[in-house]
Amino acid sequence: MGFNIGSALIMVGIVSCIVSVADAAEGIAYMFLTQVLDDELAASKCNGNSNDRVIIAGVSDALWNGGAACGRKYRVLCVRGANQAPRPCREGSVVVTVVDFCSKGCNGIINLSLDAFSRIADPDAGKVVVRYDQ
Repeated sequence: MGFNIGSALIMVGIVSCIVSVADAAEGIAYMFLTQVLDDELAASKCNGNSNDRVIIAGVSDALWNGGAACGRKYRVLCVRGANQAPRPCREGSVVVTVVDFCSKGCNGIINLSLDAFSRIADPDAGKVVVRYDQ
């Protein structure tokens, strides 16, 4: 039995997945509605009135880090419901870009745009428990 490059690559992949899951944090994600006017989103703390697309997020103090979070990308996966909504989670994950700070009244760790939230959860749920990592 010699060294098999295919087996080695599979092991690297498995270890990467385990490390990725171990590094993931968990918190509450809320859905927020953005007001779209002439293809521009409402003002954000990171980019003013520039068009930040629709797969975006605002983060709370826990992730904001004085604005250093601007532009960071997070992979977000729905873990379970955070209220009584039936079957809130959808399969898969979404990668979002941080474009805003979620200040007063922010009940979650991360607020997802409608389009981002819809990819991982039923919008009728409004909030879900998520696992996220950078």
